[in-house]
Amino acid sequence: MNPALRTGPDGVVRCAWVGDDPEYRRYHDEEWGRPLHGDRALFEKLSLEGFQAGLSWITILRKRPRFREVFAGFDPEVVAQFDDADVERLMADAGIIRNRAKILATIANARLVTEMRDGELDELLWSFAASGGRPRPQSFADVPATTAESDAASKALRKRGFRFVGSTTMYALMQSAGMVDDHVEGCWRAE
Repeated sequence: MNPALRTGPDGVVRCAWVGDDPEYRRYHDEEWGRPLHGDRALFEKLSLEGFQAGLSWITILRKRPRFREVFAGFDPEVVAQFDDADVERLMADAGIIRNRAKILATIANARLVTEMRDGELDELLWSFAASGGRPRPQSFADVPATTAESDAASKALRKRGFRFVGSTTMYALMQSAGMVDDHVEGCWRAE
């Protein structure tokens, strides 16, 4: 079998990065690579991908329920109102990633989202979605860390003042939000 694939304990062939973790399996099967729309949903994804920088995604996935609690369901209107006391509250919460720069970036990014018209974040991010043409990956070596589209998305967001939106982070967002489909050939989710 292709080493980029793995047969799970349920007999289903998936991308090998899933491993045997039940939460990773659920995420892969139900979320990763499925088109995600809506400013609030994409703000959450953007925020969590920023927190993930330098860490494993499974770490973020396991902490996501707590992130949602302490960041008011990633409602940009609420997060934009966070103040110094909220930053200290978040820094003291062991249930999330306690990185001051990432917390401050999430709050600042929320403020930028609230300045956009409704649906603008969705339109902006999806304007960089891959337009096909790239063959389905056969192995992990075929999956890039960045693309011209993720470079352009990063540049556009940075120009607007967004933080923790480097090209690698943007490509991870594009994968998870279904803007690109990097399920390896042979995975049951490969279309």
